[in-house]
Amino acid sequence: MPTATPSPRVRPSAVAGSFYTANPRRLRAEVTGLIADAPAYAGGRTKALIAPHAGYLYSGKVAATAFAALRDIAETVTRVVVIGPAHYVALRGIAVPTVEAFETPLGRVPVDRAALAVLADLSCVLAADAPHAPEHALEVELPFLQTLLGPFALVPLVVGAADPQEVADVLGRLWGGQETLMVISSDLSHYHDYDTARRCDAATAAAIERGEWALLGADDACGFRPVAGLLVEASRRGLAAQRLALCNSGDTAGGRDRVVGYGAWSFAQTPVAR
Repeated sequence: MPTATPSPRVRPSAVAGSFYTANPRRLRAEVTGLIADAPAYAGGRTKALIAPHAGYLYSGKVAATAFAALRDIAETVTRVVVIGPAHYVALRGIAVPTVEAFETPLGRVPVDRAALAVLADLSCVLAADAPHAPEHALEVELPFLQTLLGPFALVPLVVGAADPQEVADVLGRLWGGQETLMVISSDLSHYHDYDTARRCDAATAAAIERGEWALLGADDACGFRPVAGLLVEASRRGLAAQRLALCNSGDTAGGRDRVVGYGAWSFAQTPVAR
């Protein structure tokens, strides 16, 4: 029997089997367990999250701490903007895909083409599938969302050399109401020794929590542009970051000579009705 080929209108998984298991049953069980083990979230209604995007062995627990903030509002979220840095393809601006869906071992997530059309007149936005094809930063967040939420539409954005104000303008157009969640995908410092990373990441965390987006640079976080853009838009809307977790790969897996930092934050808009 010939091997089935993916539809050209679907972006297939690029990192299943490396960043996380490709086995659907094991993947759902792993993500469910990570979320179940995450600390209880005590903030208000989450509008935006910052979550890491390394392999689940390294950053899965921190990512789960972020996504656990959705437990009480999962049934109300029907659209998720996931925005992260371009690791593999250099580009100027913010890339939106032309495909109709993104696929993981847990199934396909439809792309909200209508939402992307709202961005079409922005000079910083370009339609390009090449930056999305190999990119892990968005993909690794999807199994958490697929496990926690009901059906939802995806707005996938990959950021290259874009000004944080441009990112903020894109987020502003997509902000929506309670149906829309923003997920900013970023790790923190890369390849310092353990103690240096702790100092660097503590300073980055403090800048995020003070909303000081202009202090963030490439040495602080691979997704510093998406993070900075969120901080700009969050300030406009009166939202501030609540720290949920901060550690590095020396705390989770691997050695302490060259580590990667991970953090999780929630931006709450309104209290959750109980």
